[in-house]
Amino acid sequence: MLAFQRVSASQLPSPEATAQKFDGKPYDFSELGIVNPVVRSVTQSSASLALVSEPVWFCLRTQPKREHLAATALRRQFGIECFSPRLRFRKMTQRGPVWFVEAMFPGYLFAKFTYSTQHRAVEASHGISGIVHFGDRLATLPENVVSALQSRVGAEEIVTLDCSIKVGQSVQIIDGPFQGLQVVVTHLLAAKERVRVLFDFLGRSVELELSTAKLLAA
Repeated sequence: MLAFQRVSASQLPSPEATAQKFDGKPYDFSELGIVNPVVRSVTQSSASLALVSEPVWFCLRTQPKREHLAATALRRQFGIECFSPRLRFRKMTQRGPVWFVEAMFPGYLFAKFTYSTQHRAVEASHGISGIVHFGDRLATLPENVVSALQSRVGAEEIVTLDCSIKVGQSVQIIDGPFQGLQVVVTHLLAAKERVRVLFDFLGRSVELELSTAKLLAA
């Protein structure tokens, strides 16, 4: 399972450095009720971005459940580089255990484009609700932050959550006469793809050998 750490303020460009590159002056976030300096360091004014000729990473809002489709549309229609990572995981349903794939950042994706020439087309693209903004300040991301995330999720942009069963873990039996019962794994029998589990039955501790296919992490 991949672990993603929060980006600290020290890893982001300083407000002063960012202001010199884009604005040339400090911005008073108190007018918007925003006092967090981190927000100041990852946003740029639309007026400043209109003067920048190079592509910048933006955070975009998407329509619900349309993150991946919106990114695909931007890539195909405008050749825009996008980053829309997803999580693959297994959970119990009425049909039994099912694999799901969902957006890592529900309702958002990241896209790299030149604001002055492409922002209108991007905001009007299929599945896009707009660029994330605070007043007239647009949310942008440093190149190194996006690159670090991309290197962790791989080219397919899918992270599969670790569903492997471990000793001491609580699991649920999803098939057979004990279906629905929660038990504790005591031994792994990897060669057989089976495990031994321990549970209380009629006041007694009982150990049972089961196939891993019949178990789901509780």
